[in-house]
Amino acid sequence: MSSPVGSTRSYNASIAEAERISGFLSKTYGWMFIGLGVTAAVAFFVAGSPAIQNVLFTSAIARWGLFFVTLGMVWYLSARVDTIEPGTAAILFTVYSALMGTMLSGIFLLYTGGSIATTFVTTAAMFGALALYGTVTKRSLAGVGQFAFMGLIGVVIASVVGIFWHNSMLQFVISVCGVVVFTGLTAWDAQKLKHMALALPDGRTGSYAIVGALALYLDFINLFLFLLRLFGGRRQ
Repeated sequence: MSSPVGSTRSYNASIAEAERISGFLSKTYGWMFIGLGVTAAVAFFVAGSPAIQNVLFTSAIARWGLFFVTLGMVWYLSARVDTIEPGTAAILFTVYSALMGTMLSGIFLLYTGGSIATTFVTTAAMFGALALYGTVTKRSLAGVGQFAFMGLIGVVIASVVGIFWHNSMLQFVISVCGVVVFTGLTAWDAQKLKHMALALPDGRTGSYAIVGALALYLDFINLFLFLLRLFGGRRQ
């Protein structure tokens, strides 16, 4: 039979653990929403600027330059999370979100505004449910995450093939697989962030929260894009 003192200590420990998780996740999801907001605002602005669009659609150097810069920023933030200052990480994440908005601005020219809005709401609902499940479930999602990561490699390879082989069925299969992959990654990343909150030492959560936000941001954006490719209404 447990003593009242032991029960009180256990209760207090549980409260402290819950507060630690809640505080970390609040920062992480807060930064993710900021990133999505910056991306949406920049994408809308660039879509309304014929001069910028002309550069993006006519210059392969500009497109590939943006791609490699954003890829490098993801690598840098992930590799330097242990040493980078939170302020620097915040600036890099915000710049990254703006560059992604520039790259994604073309969807406003390819798809109708209504289908973009509908797909965004659908993505938000799916993402919210998956993130909630990943956070509250007691079941380990490591197996799901490993399977999804292997699927991601397959999707990347197939996407590269799709650049050179334009086939509607291949694009459909890639889109379906992409939705499945990022469904699994969203739940897995949410669970990893919960465990990360408990493992991090005090005072070290700032940069980790931003890098965690980056992972969730990428899950959301990719899930949105694959759903848009499947169900988005194209402009005539």
